[in-house]
Amino acid sequence: MRIVITGGFGFLGQQVADALLKRRTLCGAPIGRLVLADRFVPDGTPLAADPLVDIVRGDLRERLDAIFAQPVDVLIHLASAVSAECEADFDLGMSANLDTTRALLDAARAQSAAGGPLPRVVFSSSVAVYGSDAALPLPPVVSESTLPTPQSSYGTQKRVCEQLVAEYTRRGFVDGRVARLMTVSVRPGKPNAAASGFLSGIIREPLAGLPATCPVSPGLRVALASPRRTVEGILRITEAERGPGGLEGGLPVNLPALTVTVAEMLRTLREVAGDAVADRVTVAPDPAVEAIVGSWPAAFDNARATALGLRPDESFEAVVRAYVEDHPEAVAPADLPATGAIRP
Repeated sequence: MRIVITGGFGFLGQQVADALLKRRTLCGAPIGRLVLADRFVPDGTPLAADPLVDIVRGDLRERLDAIFAQPVDVLIHLASAVSAECEADFDLGMSANLDTTRALLDAARAQSAAGGPLPRVVFSSSVAVYGSDAALPLPPVVSESTLPTPQSSYGTQKRVCEQLVAEYTRRGFVDGRVARLMTVSVRPGKPNAAASGFLSGIIREPLAGLPATCPVSPGLRVALASPRRTVEGILRITEAERGPGGLEGGLPVNLPALTVTVAEMLRTLREVAGDAVADRVTVAPDPAVEAIVGSWPAAFDNARATALGLRPDESFEAVVRAYVEDHPEAVAPADLPATGAIRP
């Protein structure tokens, strides 16, 4: 089995790749090659040392020949420009998100049309496809049957790509499935340009001994999923068989959501890590950020994901503790005595 991950060296791409390399199998078959495609490949990445891994570096649309040089059995499409980038630069979002996704789908279609294997294409969409329209406000609890009315360029691009995946699947060009990701928190590493990036930053930076700014009102409710749950969801949707007991119909799957307020997140940080850490967060609302993130729903009916055996995180405290467990190097040593590394 040959698997391709686009955005293979992004945060989620590396997490999914790590999970697959630990398993060495997918869909009940051994992994023959794992292709990580990305514009940027970090120097000295340990992923490159694994004998199963091939690397395709460069713009995806310019490297389609290399990606499809051998048959692709599974394509996990994670690469995208993020929300704030797309709002600031419309053409960038349309190119990186819409045009690139269609090019990948066309290449997958060409493979099956030439008699090759029907590629299983997994598209990572987003909660940003939803938004409250003046003529059609969001219901209190959202499900896959709720009409998406995105209120950002990023959400619109993701929604269009969802429809493309559905159409290419209906026509028999690919076996497509769509995972709608919740905001992933807590992400390790450096801040990115996503409007929702602060939902990791207000935890990650204080734990690292750095100041952080919260650009929304603390009462804002948000839907979150930990990296562990997000990777689990992507792989479960990838492996799901079609039909009863598996993936029924053509609808996307909203990954399970943990609903919390930003105030609850900050309170959890204080309870887990102590006052000195929590006091590094300053609340300074930014109307532009709040308009984007505040347009997203916060409460979800998880029934479709539950049918696949998926579940939301137990609590935000569990999310923070998992982050510290997975990334002990990201906690400032000076804080360890104060936090009890981290308070039990």
